[in-house]
Amino acid sequence: MSVKVRFAPSPTGLLHVGNMRTAISNWLYARKMGGVFFLRIDDTDLERSTSEYEEGIMEDLLWLGLDWDESAKQSERFEQYDKAVKKLKGDGRLYPCYETTQELDLKRKIQLGQGRPPLYDRAGLSLTETEKEKFELDGRKAHWRFKLDIPARVEWNDQIKGSQSFDIAALSDPILVRGDGTYLYTLPSVVDDIDFEITHIMRGEDHSANSAVQTQVFEALGAQAPKMAHFSLLTGVGGEGLSKRLGSASIKSYRDEDGLEAMSIISLLARIGSSDPVMPFTSVEPLIEAFEFSKFSRATAKFDPNDLQILNEKILHVTDYSAVKERLPEELTEKIWNVARANIKKLDDVKAWLKIVNGPVSPVIEDRHFIAKAIGMLPSGQWDNETWKEWTAAVKKETGTKGKKLFMPLRQAITGLDHGPEMASLLPLIGEERVRARLKGSEA
Repeated sequence: MSVKVRFAPSPTGLLHVGNMRTAISNWLYARKMGGVFFLRIDDTDLERSTSEYEEGIMEDLLWLGLDWDESAKQSERFEQYDKAVKKLKGDGRLYPCYETTQELDLKRKIQLGQGRPPLYDRAGLSLTETEKEKFELDGRKAHWRFKLDIPARVEWNDQIKGSQSFDIAALSDPILVRGDGTYLYTLPSVVDDIDFEITHIMRGEDHSANSAVQTQVFEALGAQAPKMAHFSLLTGVGGEGLSKRLGSASIKSYRDEDGLEAMSIISLLARIGSSDPVMPFTSVEPLIEAFEFSKFSRATAKFDPNDLQILNEKILHVTDYSAVKERLPEELTEKIWNVARANIKKLDDVKAWLKIVNGPVSPVIEDRHFIAKAIGMLPSGQWDNETWKEWTAAVKKETGTKGKKLFMPLRQAITGLDHGPEMASLLPLIGEERVRARLKGSEA
């Protein structure tokens, strides 16, 4: 059986760490199995869904390299959902209810006060046609609940959590259709999974109860539920729930504001919560090859945004020039990149080192007598990576200065900084003319 998985975001906001982890896992598994990665836009909420968010979702996925093989929009499939509703009503599995929000809240409060679980009492099932007509005449619109098969236990072998069993009697009959006729998530999702032949559903463990309910909806529509895999949820490093600052930071903000590389996000979210170590990767191939459900832990996974920064640095430090050339200024050559990359935290930082090479730079000179002697010993001719060593050896021999007192004044005069790449590599890039000018105190 070929594998087909889906990522189903709602275009009502920006993608964030939680749902992107789901997208990455689905994509990796599809590519590992030679299967299909299906993108479903869950835009049945017509009031909150926007084309801007939909475009943003696609932009984020493509930026991360998560290409999709097929796609669909739920807003274009209402006819299919209507057919499913008709079948469920005809089979007696979908029944009308007329309670207001306030009445349902009161029922829950009474149940809780009596020490009972707040479950829907199925009052809608006992309504007579006369009572229904009166509600309609009073202006009430029915919402439709799915009649769960009770008593029953829904069981499945979860790809991550192993044997799972849910007592359906512990759940309320879910509302599938609102009073205004719009659909909640459950029904369109099941219909789409059937029609598009989804084989595996991979998502967070907070959907486990939904999976139990949806299994019965699948069966009521004459289908078998796909295989399930529920990942443990992400928390902060201290075990706290992901706050807006941590978990809801959008992928767009990580890209546009923090300047992170796509592979820093992929590297972390592909491995977080698994037995494989989180490492900096410059390509997805090793992650695809290593992906296994058995490696994921049942324990809560901890997300630390600082890990993204650390991975980003490490990835840039080993990234080839060819991989970033199109995103760099034209004058930033491969030689400059290779010298500067070990000293940057994000890609834009390299522009500062381009300026150090090409200028202008404001020299920092405290001991002009020492620098004057150093100028007199500058090697002439073609400069290479041995030039710095030859020059500083000559200055040391002439002045008796050594160690930091030798190297730091020269670095500060040439670069205006007290840190940076190895001067042996930097010196030939700056060139003799600029070096002489800077040693003389000129901005060059």
